[in-house]
Amino acid sequence: MSRFRYACLFDIDGTLLSSGGAGKHAMYAAIASEFGVTKLDDGVAFAGRTDRAIAGDLFSRHGIENSADNWRRFVAAYLGHLPQCLADRQGRVLPGVATLLEQLNARDDVIIGLLTGNLRDGARTKLGYFGLFDYFRFGGFGDTHLDRNDVARDAVIELEAHLERPLSTDFAWVIGDTPLDVRCARAISARVLAVATGFHSVAELAVEKPDLLLPDLSDTSPLLEMLA
Repeated sequence: MSRFRYACLFDIDGTLLSSGGAGKHAMYAAIASEFGVTKLDDGVAFAGRTDRAIAGDLFSRHGIENSADNWRRFVAAYLGHLPQCLADRQGRVLPGVATLLEQLNARDDVIIGLLTGNLRDGARTKLGYFGLFDYFRFGGFGDTHLDRNDVARDAVIELEAHLERPLSTDFAWVIGDTPLDVRCARAISARVLAVATGFHSVAELAVEKPDLLLPDLSDTSPLLEMLA
């Protein structure tokens, strides 16, 4: 039986780090380089969505067939561009994140995972660039699903495999920066900490009624007290 009592499932962009838009720029670079698009439409929404859903919108806006083969081509091109885009955009780890991850990792009753719309390999590249990847043991990713709630359900499946037991409703916390993060937490009956370090303000996130709401993660005590 697993010793873990709590799980913390982290979003990446806007929650753990700001990449300076590296992921977005790598996607547009992939559209241009792989599909020969010379006029890019910048009207696609990115925040809180899965990479598969974002790619579908990019394909539609640029006249590209949303086929399995084009998706594979896009992924390969995107992952090829991403490291240089990360270097060029000069992003950063967000306030309090490194300390919180260290504190959670030091506890033997907490397991840390990901619940992100990023591709699995994209998540590894982003987190590896900022030295954060080794904190995370499992996750739900945006490789196949259009709906963030389905990613959350994948994260639960991976989590329960680690725990070797079902997940109780008060066991998991989702930490994210968008209303979609709050909603996908509710889809798996998890509690949620919303942080206003992305594109959404404290007031906007408050509408979703998260269990905890913070301007950033500089003060780690509210979450740690909930995990007491």
